[in-house]
Amino acid sequence: MRVLLVEGDGSAARGTSNTLRSVGYMIDHAVTGHEGVEMLRRYDYDLALLEMVLPDIDGYEVLRAARAARLDTPIVAMSSLNGAQAKVRAFSAGADDYITRPYDTPELAARIQAIVRRSKGYSQPVLQAGLVKLSLDSREVTVKGRLVHLTGKEYMILELLMLRRGTVLSKFAFLDHLYGGMDEPEMKIIDVFICKLRKKLQQAGAKNVVTTVWGQGYMLREDGDEDAPPSGVMMSPPRSSEELALSVV
Repeated sequence: MRVLLVEGDGSAARGTSNTLRSVGYMIDHAVTGHEGVEMLRRYDYDLALLEMVLPDIDGYEVLRAARAARLDTPIVAMSSLNGAQAKVRAFSAGADDYITRPYDTPELAARIQAIVRRSKGYSQPVLQAGLVKLSLDSREVTVKGRLVHLTGKEYMILELLMLRRGTVLSKFAFLDHLYGGMDEPEMKIIDVFICKLRKKLQQAGAKNVVTTVWGQGYMLREDGDEDAPPSGVMMSPPRSSEELALSVV
């Protein structure tokens, strides 16, 4: 998952960033409220963590600006204030949740997972597409109960596909999700990751889970049917490792 942290205190930002990276999240950091709003407009985040006390504008203004811009990114307000009035004000401004500091690390991670999966239409922490199951809690992927060993980037790609199930994702979207606009490699690296992910899933018994949409990108089969393509979408067959290797030379 890709999370935006809006936090003006450098020490607190490092602590929260390290905590979330330790459980597998990709973190971008905005120091000011204006920067936070701009990053929410520019990039596609799974969730934003918003400190309510910021150097320029307060968190309530960030919430109002984000919602006025029709940004539907889930936002969790963070504050040392534990009073009901502060929470009500944050929820009224557009927050999806409110957590007080000092927070418990497992609780913060659990809240993030719950909010993100609900925002994508999932009620359970285990996502499933056909024979493939992905646990947001343990970051494990299984096929027919058999564990599939994925690299960090392969997991992030599959997680993004499952959370955006039924949506065609461009290679730009994958690059943005994996690298956050920093030190991005050439776009063809996404083809390589997809090829390796497909191979691992197929070896475990799940064929054609990730489909190529000509001229647009990749998508996960929404109906879980491994033999027939989703209706109304022009597909290409999965490419072999040899074909892909030739194409990226």
